[in-house]
Amino acid sequence: MIFVTLGTFDLPFNRLLEYIDKLIEEGIIKEEVIVQAGFTKHNTKNFKIIDFTSSDEMEDYYDRASFVVSHGGTGSLMMGVKKGKKMIGVPRLAKYGEHNNDHQIEIVELLKEQGLILTAYDYEQFKEAVEKIEEFEPKKYESKTQVIIDYISDFIDSL
Repeated sequence: MIFVTLGTFDLPFNRLLEYIDKLIEEGIIKEEVIVQAGFTKHNTKNFKIIDFTSSDEMEDYYDRASFVVSHGGTGSLMMGVKKGKKMIGVPRLAKYGEHNNDHQIEIVELLKEQGLILTAYDYEQFKEAVEKIEEFEPKKYESKTQVIIDYISDFIDSL
């Protein structure tokens, strides 16, 4: 199963769902696809759409998915990265009315540079990412939280 999350932002993100429809119709995606669509309305017979889900259900979808396709929201991406999931990040873009600005580009590019996710900005890039996802091995995510705690602790001890 492939899990797709569009997040909960109140602007539509039909572009990504159109890409998925096309890949299913071309026979490139053969697995079941489940989409958490939020406020995006999309008519299709190719995959299951749920509007919103609880955090527990979301975790279950991530755990069961062979890979996750996510908008460029930090929470959605980091859930998959922390779980070591194969992921494709597709940022919502302001020029298509999918968001107010393009901050999601910075998020997906940072994670891509670290070898944690694949990214796509258009149909051809998305198709290529889907075709490469099976061989893609994301790097292990390492939280820097403990480093910061140790630094603060050492500083306090030095006082």
